[in-house]
Amino acid sequence: MAINRRDFAKTAMLGAIIHDAAAWSDRPTMAPVSFDRHCWRIGGQAAFLVSGEFHYFRVPKADWKRRMSLLKEAGGNAIATYVPWGLHEPTEGQFVFSGQGGILDLEEFLETAREAGLYVIARPGPYVYSELNYDGLPAWLTQNYPQVLAHDADGKPFHATSVSYVHPLFLEKARRWYEHAGPILARHTVSKGGAIALTQVDNELSGIHVWYDSLDYNAEAMGYGRAEGRYPRYLRQRYGDIAGLNSAWNTKFVSFEAIQPVRPGASDVGGLRRAKDNLDFYLGTVAEYAATLAGWLRQMGVSTPIVHNAGGPSMKANYLEMCRALGANFVLGSDHYYNGDQTWPQNAPTPQFALNAFVSLEQLRLFGYPPTVFEIPGGSPSDWPPIVASDALACYRANLAFGMKGSNYYVFTGGPNPPRMGQTTDIYDFCAGIGAQGEIRPLYAAEKEFGKALESNPWLAEAEREFDCRVAVDPEQARANLYWKSRGEFEFSSAESDEFLHKGVLTSALCASVSPVLCDIRSDEWTADRRTPVVVVASSAMRREAQQRVVSFLHSGGKVLLLPVLPATDENLRPCTILADYLGAAIEHHKNEVPRTTILGVENILSNGRQWRTVRMPQGAEAVGSDEFTQATLAWRLATPAGGQVLFLGMSWIHAMRQHGRMVRAALGRLGLEEKVSCSNPNVWTSLRTSGPKSLLFAINLFNAPLEAEIQCRPSWSDHAIALGKRTIPAMTVSEIEVG
Repeated sequence: MAINRRDFAKTAMLGAIIHDAAAWSDRPTMAPVSFDRHCWRIGGQAAFLVSGEFHYFRVPKADWKRRMSLLKEAGGNAIATYVPWGLHEPTEGQFVFSGQGGILDLEEFLETAREAGLYVIARPGPYVYSELNYDGLPAWLTQNYPQVLAHDADGKPFHATSVSYVHPLFLEKARRWYEHAGPILARHTVSKGGAIALTQVDNELSGIHVWYDSLDYNAEAMGYGRAEGRYPRYLRQRYGDIAGLNSAWNTKFVSFEAIQPVRPGASDVGGLRRAKDNLDFYLGTVAEYAATLAGWLRQMGVSTPIVHNAGGPSMKANYLEMCRALGANFVLGSDHYYNGDQTWPQNAPTPQFALNAFVSLEQLRLFGYPPTVFEIPGGSPSDWPPIVASDALACYRANLAFGMKGSNYYVFTGGPNPPRMGQTTDIYDFCAGIGAQGEIRPLYAAEKEFGKALESNPWLAEAEREFDCRVAVDPEQARANLYWKSRGEFEFSSAESDEFLHKGVLTSALCASVSPVLCDIRSDEWTADRRTPVVVVASSAMRREAQQRVVSFLHSGGKVLLLPVLPATDENLRPCTILADYLGAAIEHHKNEVPRTTILGVENILSNGRQWRTVRMPQGAEAVGSDEFTQATLAWRLATPAGGQVLFLGMSWIHAMRQHGRMVRAALGRLGLEEKVSCSNPNVWTSLRTSGPKSLLFAINLFNAPLEAEIQCRPSWSDHAIALGKRTIPAMTVSEIEVG
């Protein structure tokens, strides 16, 4: 039959696509990458994900293959790359994916990775940051369409390139970007014979707003003043009618659309509820945006798991809504940096850094993901203070000790910035192990040594931390500092509780050679084990079902160390004293400014926090701690009828003295602590990891001098403690000690 020129051209193009697809289908396929809550799996087998950030638009094309080989020699099995929107659509409507000496040759790069046997983590934005101008967005976007910028509570843009994620015009432009980039990525996925195993949506979501000390209040995006706008709709779903909202907020609004946002900072109950609602709403829009991007990728044929990186160890709670929205085929990871420039709180991996990494990795495990650090220092954006190979190796091993199952060196190698696109100098190699000219630096040897350690112990990919106590946490508590700025009328805010968890309880436990893990107080999963003590760090607010869960746990024979207060409200700050009523106790702030505290025989404990005395003791309780000057009871122990125990400790602290650790160990000892590790030096932290009959003990020294410690441990496969003898752990070193 007759066909016109346009139809002929379409038919010819379709034939070329089919021929090309057929050619690709003959390529050797790479094994699929999957995951479960324990580890990553390659072809169904447990494996570490070891990736290096490798930007095709920065690394000279002629050196792609050699540098990929160097990554494989260092134990790498994947590379990660951003796909910058601003690079590929420099002029609106004009998309380019080849040329300019190789910096646009995305598909050739993906094929080179496949030929090298390296998986790819593709990161197409829209945001990529990466020290690119406009954070990787096209320059024309915010210049031509300033209405898409995120706004502060006064309705003003707070950063020149910080966009409102759900602004309809931004989504329109971002959709067009995905329509061009998405199909390219799709045909290079593992399921199509390519190398892309994971695809990341955006980058460090919510970070760009929070780091500038504001949420997004763009009126067009959030729908303020419109009955069907996002914010009024959210409030209507939350409260049903305006009377319910006014009762909760202590306000007198006449309609939902009359409500304007406010900055956080209130300390009264109504103001705190309003600020919390606003934060929850904002994070819901972040989740909506991420789900929109993921949906687009699926429409374009990208079948890989979707991933995302939290912008820092403390940011996991900001992604709870996103985790629910993206569902089962999604993995949240994190960034763990210790050195950026001299404004950073540390320029080497300190114990504080390791503690934050521990909490971060534990939270990812609780979320059901293989704990993954999608950006771990493979360099630093600053020459000074320098990133030192021995420091970096200690960072990698400390993360491994505390449960890291996947990582991505940021960056593994770099090179020249694309013309007029770099925020830094013309060169962007991040002081990486492989420099801009392809030179090998000392940091590469650290990466190679770490890779060999993983290759020597492949069973560690499935290994879990041995523990002798659990610390129950509510993940949402970690974001309270974004709305609960001052204590107000409450004894102890959730923001204060989260800080106390890190700087007090967990630090003291690790210094006392206790081996804690986290458990989610929102879940029943932890309640079946009634033998291992559970630490509950309470604030004045604890969700109703969590209070009931702790009561049920105690009533059925569980053991709880409860501190430093008794909750008085639920998570929405409504009166709720289920736990205090069950215990039959009441407390009040102890105002003695010069206390001398003794707890469980540990004398003269430094009081550098706050204390609460018990004004109504539970019936049958035994006092186990007091202020010696006033005789006020600060701690007591109560046995429950089913053989359970609760030990209440009415004080908060920042770990500073050995007495703090001795107090925690004594309290857990009264609750039946069966120690997994005994280490004589409180400055050496330990982590015992086991899989089946194999165990490895990590001895962590993140100080600048060697430390000695007498160590023994009792892995789950042994019925007795195993003496490991006196060990010397060199400065800034994480030693690995084989057990058995």
